[in-house]
Amino acid sequence: MRSSMGTCKTKSGSELVGGGSCKTLRCSSQFPSTGMECSVEYGGREKDFSEPGVKDGFWSHDRLAIQLDLSTRVVAWLAISAYLHFEFFHSREEKVPSFLTIWWVLFFLMSCSGLVVDFLYFKIHGILQPHLWVLDFGSLFCGLFLGCAGLVGKRTLEGSPLLQEPLLSVARINGSPNTSCTGDVSLFASAGFLSILTFSWMGPLLSVGHKKTLDLKDVPQLADTDSVIGVFPIFKSKLESYTGSGTGGAGAGAGNSSSSSGRKEGSGSGSCGVTTARLAKALVFSVWGQVLLTALYVLVYTVASYVGPYLIDFFVQYLNGSREFAHEGYLLVLAFIVAKLLECLSQRHWFFRLQQAGVRVRASLVAMIYQKGLTLSSQSRQSRTSGEIINLISVDADRVGLYSWYMHDLWMVVLQVTLALLILYSCLGLASLAALAATFVVMLGNVPLGKVQEKYQEKMMESKDIRMKATSEILRNIRILKLQGWEMKFLSKIIELRKTEANWLKKYVYAYSITTFVFWGSPTFVAVVTFGACMLMGIPLESGKILSALATFRVLQEPIYNLPDTISMTIQTKVSLDRISKFLCLEDLQPDIVQRLPRGSSEIAIEVSKGCFSWDLSSEIPTLNDLNFQVLQGMRVAVCGTVGSGKSSLLSCILGEVPKISGTVKLWGTTAYVSQSPWIQSGKIQENILFGKEMDVEKYDKVLEACSLKKDLEILPFGDQTVIGERGINLSGGQKQRVQLARALYQDADIYLLDDPFSAVDAHTGSHLFKECLLGALASKTVVYVTHQVEFLPSADLILVMKDGEVAQGGKYNDILNSGTEFMELVGAHRDALAALESMDLAGNSSSGIMEGGSCDTESSTQGAHKVEQKDAQNGKPDEVGSQKGQLVQEEEREKGRVGFWVYWRYITMAYKGTLVPLILLGQILFQILQIGSNYWMAWAAPASKDEEPHVNSAMLIYVYIALALGSAFCILIRSLFLVTAGYKTATLLFDKMHMCIFRAPMSFFDSTPSGRILNRASTDQNEVDTNIPFQTGTFAFSIIQLLGVIAVMSQVAWQVFIIFIPVIAASIWYQQYYIDAARELARLVGVCKAPIIQHFSESMSGSMTIRSFGHESRFVGTNFHLCDDYSRPKFHNAGAMEWLCFRLNMLSSLTFAFSLVFLISMPKGVIDPVTYGLNLNMLQAWVIWNLCNLENKIISVERILQYTSIPSEPPLTIEARRLHCNWPSKGEVDLHDLQVRYAPHMPFVLRGLTCTFPGGMKTGIVGRTGSGKSTLIQTLFRIIDPTVGQIFIDGIDISTIGLHDLRSRLSIIPQDPTMFEGTVRGNLDPLEEYTDEQIWEALDCCQLGEEVRKKELKLSSTVTENGENWSVGQRQLVCLGRVILKKSKVLVLDEATASVDTATDSLIQKTLRQQFSESTVITIAHRITSVLDSDFVLLLDNGVIVEHDTPTRLLENKSSLFANLVSEYTMRSSSSFDRLNNQ
Repeated sequence: MRSSMGTCKTKSGSELVGGGSCKTLRCSSQFPSTGMECSVEYGGREKDFSEPGVKDGFWSHDRLAIQLDLSTRVVAWLAISAYLHFEFFHSREEKVPSFLTIWWVLFFLMSCSGLVVDFLYFKIHGILQPHLWVLDFGSLFCGLFLGCAGLVGKRTLEGSPLLQEPLLSVARINGSPNTSCTGDVSLFASAGFLSILTFSWMGPLLSVGHKKTLDLKDVPQLADTDSVIGVFPIFKSKLESYTGSGTGGAGAGAGNSSSSSGRKEGSGSGSCGVTTARLAKALVFSVWGQVLLTALYVLVYTVASYVGPYLIDFFVQYLNGSREFAHEGYLLVLAFIVAKLLECLSQRHWFFRLQQAGVRVRASLVAMIYQKGLTLSSQSRQSRTSGEIINLISVDADRVGLYSWYMHDLWMVVLQVTLALLILYSCLGLASLAALAATFVVMLGNVPLGKVQEKYQEKMMESKDIRMKATSEILRNIRILKLQGWEMKFLSKIIELRKTEANWLKKYVYAYSITTFVFWGSPTFVAVVTFGACMLMGIPLESGKILSALATFRVLQEPIYNLPDTISMTIQTKVSLDRISKFLCLEDLQPDIVQRLPRGSSEIAIEVSKGCFSWDLSSEIPTLNDLNFQVLQGMRVAVCGTVGSGKSSLLSCILGEVPKISGTVKLWGTTAYVSQSPWIQSGKIQENILFGKEMDVEKYDKVLEACSLKKDLEILPFGDQTVIGERGINLSGGQKQRVQLARALYQDADIYLLDDPFSAVDAHTGSHLFKECLLGALASKTVVYVTHQVEFLPSADLILVMKDGEVAQGGKYNDILNSGTEFMELVGAHRDALAALESMDLAGNSSSGIMEGGSCDTESSTQGAHKVEQKDAQNGKPDEVGSQKGQLVQEEEREKGRVGFWVYWRYITMAYKGTLVPLILLGQILFQILQIGSNYWMAWAAPASKDEEPHVNSAMLIYVYIALALGSAFCILIRSLFLVTAGYKTATLLFDKMHMCIFRAPMSFFDSTPSGRILNRASTDQNEVDTNIPFQTGTFAFSIIQLLGVIAVMSQVAWQVFIIFIPVIAASIWYQQYYIDAARELARLVGVCKAPIIQHFSESMSGSMTIRSFGHESRFVGTNFHLCDDYSRPKFHNAGAMEWLCFRLNMLSSLTFAFSLVFLISMPKGVIDPVTYGLNLNMLQAWVIWNLCNLENKIISVERILQYTSIPSEPPLTIEARRLHCNWPSKGEVDLHDLQVRYAPHMPFVLRGLTCTFPGGMKTGIVGRTGSGKSTLIQTLFRIIDPTVGQIFIDGIDISTIGLHDLRSRLSIIPQDPTMFEGTVRGNLDPLEEYTDEQIWEALDCCQLGEEVRKKELKLSSTVTENGENWSVGQRQLVCLGRVILKKSKVLVLDEATASVDTATDSLIQKTLRQQFSESTVITIAHRITSVLDSDFVLLLDNGVIVEHDTPTRLLENKSSLFANLVSEYTMRSSSSFDRLNNQ
């Protein structure tokens, strides 16, 4: 090596001779006009590149060695590249060849040693060329990546992944046959090391999303470790190990547990070991790997994020001309860039892995809650409404999953504050103690703010729970509300509940705005205190130290702000864990109620011995008492009794559903159950009947025939592939009951328990079902059936007569007929009804042509194909066939493509017509100007070094800074207050508008829209609008303003940065556009996929007894797992997509950052202030684009709510020009003029030209086969649907010309499905609070419920649980009767009002109606012929046409009339039962 003596030359030839080496690099590119050139010392030898050629020693040994070394490297790497491209990529090998792996590892080790050698050389000589540092570090990172790729990387083979998939993989079975290439495998599980490191595994999905609109089938499967089936067993085993027992949950492993074993698994006592701490511990340890990995990432990120603030002082000193050693600037730049790269990588993987953990935690909790729900005892079910349990899944499980974001924050805050104070101490010495004190003051100031916020949020969530519970109940019963004209009253209840919630929301958002003010103001406050302390202590303030401190304060801003947020979220999560753990501790069904034994081991099928059972164990009076009976294999057992005598409870106790006080219940064989209130799943009719079993076509056809469903399926537009709406909404009551019965028959169980299956069907269909099902298909089975139809009793081998929860009589029909009064009462009432027929001289008349041929068809031969839309005819429920591929319930509508600008515009201009928006933006702009001004001031006024004279004295420096700080703080406060005011107002307006539109929507909307979709918007989306979107919108706008501010500063002092900045921004925008296509649809899919989980959960809760009776818990758990994964898939990949984008934006911003730094070190001495802005610029442009993407994902909630603000509305509730007299209708005369009705323009007419009059004050009975148009006529009378042609006149007024509320509030109806609301008896009878207690008691006595209510301790204030489940179905129908007795309308409609009561009670009700409504027009639809026999007129409908309309007597005199045939059929059915009995 030559001497280090060198010369720096200028072009003019003058020499600057120095005694040492020329250590600094002066670059002419910064100032080209000066004509300066570079003269650099290379390897200790100075060369002047301005000369035409450098000949001296060009081929020296050193130079030759370097050239050979570089040439060898190039050839070697080219050879490797060629091999990889031409050989390896075309092979099917998964792993990299061993020799390559060895070479890459050796290369990494050599790079490490090269770095160490160069570092030692640098320590000894104090000089090393910059390109060597770049080469060393570049080789090190390259070697590390390649070595890891060779050792642990796995190659993802190209081509169709289907070729490598197992033939019967889960994804193929569950997915659609059209599944795209991204949707049937897990991209993440098959990704290699580099792919995971750079998030390149998201590439195929983003590519598909960029080309087309993503559907769920396009979204890749989850890795096994992220799927419920992978994470739940781990979580469950952890929880069980901590609690020491099972935690409840049938079929907990989605395996194949039977109903009995599943039930034993979760006993009430075993679950009580679940505490909040144990639950939290189990959750943490089930994702322990993620927790440790993210902790490492957090540590790396935190340390790397403080490298910049620490080095700023050195950097500024360097820019001011202070050079410690050669090439110090380049080393500082390298340190900055390496720190930024580490910060970027660690943050991206920290965020992604935490979201991955959150997905796992949420899935585990949802699965656990679902399984617990399937095993809850009846008392536990009554203590929790379905709305509250659904909230556990939709809100609490989500919140616990979301807490993964905050998991490390508590310890990270300590680390961040410590590092910040160490940096401040190195810059400012003891003044850092003042910074520490100021930081603690800000944090302590945040604690009460956090507590206040927490309190407001808790209250807000409680209010939301109450509101959602009420909304859920209203949506379930919206039909009855519309029929009664109550929807606006109930809407006002929702609005009142929302006002309470909004009151807490208002307090919450204003508290949040104060917290925001603290967040933005805290760095300035800490800076003022710290610099003030410096002034008082006499510590000199230099520009480098000031800028380093300001940068530190900005980094410190994050922990200061996050701490209260973290504490708040920790408390919220604890509340949610408390709620979940309390739910998991609820009592399960007793496992020992029923002993289940295999069929064939005994002649006995059912045995109950000394049985004493009670739904409420705290009650002194048991529900069922002293039960002792045996049922042999193959017996038919009938259960009868009056309303509320315990018939349904008897079946429930056989199934083990009623808590046992004493006694034993034994069952030999499998069970099938048909409930009194039909439980139908939303889905295809075929799926409901098969209920998880394989299709056997022959058996399936026999079941359809036996259940009289074939004609129904022929009429339905898609046959058995027709999709049933929520709760079977598009089927009639009779169809639902028959589908239930078909489901039970297809299961081929040993023991059948049927709860009053014949009440919902007409007499002919009832006879057919009894003959074909009970006497035919189930002839060899053990059948226990509850019935109110006395004519079905004689066929029973054993009759149990229930009274007050005891078996009052038991035996064969003849044996018990004369042995007690209870049975005689029931039979006597039936015989009285038959006597009424005999008095009309019809007894024994069997001239009906319908029965003579022995046909058991549900419909007469004349009906054929007339009922094109039979379900609509029966229920008046519009089916939007043809409008969207024909099915009633379609996949949830979602917008496609870019979120329209109109969505943003409507959102920001909704509150106060957008007047606050410019004020908010002005506040932020002023804040930005003042912030830039204060930083400029500090950088300009402070001396660059101790030797320089300050421009102003210390007092002036601080005072001006404080003034600017106060100004910026004031701007922030005003901006925050305006922002939350606008956000709150917008949320309120959107809520009110959406709910008004929903409540005013026609019934067709509710029939075709599952309630889960509406509830999702009213809860999840509304919550986003309430608490997130205003701040997200504000943040996006503010980040743009900040970016523009920084660009303005940089353009003044370092415009060259834009040479790279503009291409980088262009690349960032391209990435954002590429990403958003897929991300937007993934966010929409997340919203769409949540509703099916809630809906399935809700259905499972309401049908849990049926599910358990069939032993299908494990199948339903499997469905829940599948739906959870369907929700997790778009959520997981949405997180991956966001990190894919952020990683690339961070890389691009780091590129900008590197260029900025290079420009800065190339600038003349003294240009300092833009340093901190240059440091910010790289993150700001990424932050803007990240905020834009986040906003577009969030704004989808506004889009979804706006969808529901444009629902077509019903006609007006009131028409001022047509207000009615208060006494209308005074007569109650109803005239139909050429009435023609259809449900949609493309559908056939259901009612075809009806013209008749229902005379005022008379009783008219409407009869006809199923689907003849009876219920459609009623729906038209109430204007649930409007006639296409013709008019209905009531007392001479055309009902289509008056308001809906005016019409419906003047009519009364008792619907087919009896409805009770959660609350009290008083509230159910008089929801509008219009009547006195005396009037209510009188109505109760009239409807035979007075004594029952007087027995209860709280009388009229007695509790009614959700759906009235603590009252029998018959009692609920009596409550509905009480409502109309109170109302005393002139027009009363009874739609199967007495279907669920016994004949004796029916007679009493008919007598009551005759007394109470003697002067009213009563229109009765009934399957019991006896219910319409005492009518003044009978109207017989067939195929939507009036076939007969006359008095019952005249119609019966005409032996060929259809009405006479119906009566004859009913008489024959009843008489044949008794004749058969007498012949025995």
